[in-house]
Amino acid sequence: MTTVVNDTAGTARTAEVGMALPEVECPSAVAPRDARDLSRRFFDRLRELDEGTHEYQYARNTLIEMNISMVRYVARRYRNRGDDMEDIIQVGTIGLIKAIDRFDLSREVEFSTFAVPYILGEIKRFFRDTGWAVHVPRRLQELRSDLAKAKEALHIELDREPTVRELATHLDLSEEEVIEGVVASNGYTAGSLDTPADPAPSEGARALADVLGEEDPGMETVEDLHTLAPLLHQLDERERLLIEMRFGQELTQSQIGAELGVSQMHVSRLLTRTLAKLRKGMLTDR
Repeated sequence: MTTVVNDTAGTARTAEVGMALPEVECPSAVAPRDARDLSRRFFDRLRELDEGTHEYQYARNTLIEMNISMVRYVARRYRNRGDDMEDIIQVGTIGLIKAIDRFDLSREVEFSTFAVPYILGEIKRFFRDTGWAVHVPRRLQELRSDLAKAKEALHIELDREPTVRELATHLDLSEEEVIEGVVASNGYTAGSLDTPADPAPSEGARALADVLGEEDPGMETVEDLHTLAPLLHQLDERERLLIEMRFGQELTQSQIGAELGVSQMHVSRLLTRTLAKLRKGMLTDR
């Protein structure tokens, strides 16, 4: 792509201090080779300008836009990580800006050589600070990256998603190791429970939290009843009658005493003993 660069007269202040900077119509479209030469002119002029002036901001912003392709080049290394490339480029741009602010032409070093470590540093810091949602061993973190690259390569070759066996063969791993890596990859990001359950949500669609199952408290009751049933059969007739009247018919101890012709105190002792027997059987069975 050809970029038109026009030499224009600078402001009065610029003319007094030094040669006016060229006006770059579309800095982000400047070819890398042209950007290298132009950047030297802009850096040379930048160190003569006062920070905060219009000319300084123009020179600095143009340098950022002309060299943004360097950020994209570095960011492409991480395209298989599953992260949003725009986020990676944005973080890498922070490194580019730091490099621009700290670069000195007198070091006689190419700006690209100076800037790349800054860009890489910011991107790696981004991954370190916003990495795995669930901690997994380093071995599985590296396996996730290898799996992503293998999936992409095999998808191109096979024109379909590769199987576990094909991935294992490609990576010279066992199928168990591949499955372990796939499962571990799920810990890289944590999804929100507010995410729509339908892949193509419509208005009023339910969130994921609305369709997830939860622990049913009735299940524990069912288990208890299954454990209790044989223990009830082990009670004698009077003990079973007491349990039936107290918990089946929900009679009070006084009402049970009146039915059986015994005192309420005696009913209480009988119930306490019978319940202790059932409780012991329940705990032993567990």
